Amino acid sequence: MIEKALQGNRTYWTWIGALLAVMIIGGLFYLKQFNEGLTITGLSRDVTWGFYIAQFTFMVGVAASAVMVVLPYYLHNYKAFGKLTILGEFIAIASVIVCMGFIFVDMGQPFRILNVFLHPSPQSLMFWDTVVVFGYLMLNVVISRVTFSAERKGIAPPKWIKPIIYLSIPWAVSIHTVTAFLYSGLAARPFWMTAILGPRFLATAFAAGPALLILIALWMRRNTNFDAGHDAIHKLGIIVTYAMSVNVFFITVEVFTAVYSGIPEHISHFKLLYTGLEGNNTLVPWMWGSSLFAIISLVLLINPKTRSKDKILAFSSVLVFLSIWMDKGLGMVVAGFVPSPVGKVVHYSPTLPEVMISLAVYSAGILIVTILYKVALSVRESIS
Repeated sequence: MIEKALQGNRTYWTWIGALLAVMIIGGLFYLKQFNEGLTITGLSRDVTWGFYIAQFTFMVGVAASAVMVVLPYYLHNYKAFGKLTILGEFIAIASVIVCMGFIFVDMGQPFRILNVFLHPSPQSLMFWDTVVVFGYLMLNVVISRVTFSAERKGIAPPKWIKPIIYLSIPWAVSIHTVTAFLYSGLAARPFWMTAILGPRFLATAFAAGPALLILIALWMRRNTNFDAGHDAIHKLGIIVTYAMSVNVFFITVEVFTAVYSGIPEHISHFKLLYTGLEGNNTLVPWMWGSSLFAIISLVLLINPKTRSKDKILAFSSVLVFLSIWMDKGLGMVVAGFVPSPVGKVVHYSPTLPEVMISLAVYSAGILIVTILYKVALSVRESIS
């Protein structure tokens, strides 16, 4: 089936060429990082996780969101999600690979990641995060391959795949829960040490992922022969609405607890994000932008009349995706380190090499999605 990806028009190959160009440029920056070390990034002894790990955290949520189409379709027999399921699984595959890419580039000596498998430490949450992320990738590869092959042949999927599909549902929840535990289990980081971090991560995942899937489905409806169906797309819109509402509620609870308690160790992190702290206000415009996007998107999504219009739904989905990316992809990780446990306020912002390497990792993920979707479209056109 993969040979289908080698067939396309000029626009298709221009898109592929652009992605490869970004990957090459980012690869050159990575070679510089590999030779000189992480000193070319904005990381320091005080901020040891930065832009790379923030993107990892965000993309784990996007990967986990595939469960929002898999669960209704397989457990509740909601047939409207039939065409969207394979698209969600393909996004999950690409997202997990992107996650692994960000872990790889974040390590000064990337091959040391083999020590996780050569010398496993079950008492370490990082070990379990590796297990659940890699396991989730394998589950989605097997499920998508088996179900899509059955569809191509016009037969029902084999019965043995059903238990694996059911296993993938709690597994999807586990990958972002374990990621949240990585943060909330650090006693010296009060910004992360909250029991609500796991539910908050899941809420953002179930908003950002379906929002991305809505945008892809609407684009494919307009530019290809593939139509996921009006009902399926707008049911996803309802899922995004509820998930984003819960996410905003959780953020409000966090801010209220920190501000009302007045405990300096808690409130200082939120000051860094929303008002600036000791002259460090790099994240302030981003976080207020995230809040503004969240409010506008909810106003448009909660109203059924506006949510039912494709253009407004697409616009709202963009705002949801950007809002959550600004929160998790920029603010969440850095704010946990600043100020440090001893009260030291340091400045961190991603450098050009960090940004270019990150764009290369994202481009690799987009390339994978492009190839998988091209194969899916070609096969479905041939059997329609």
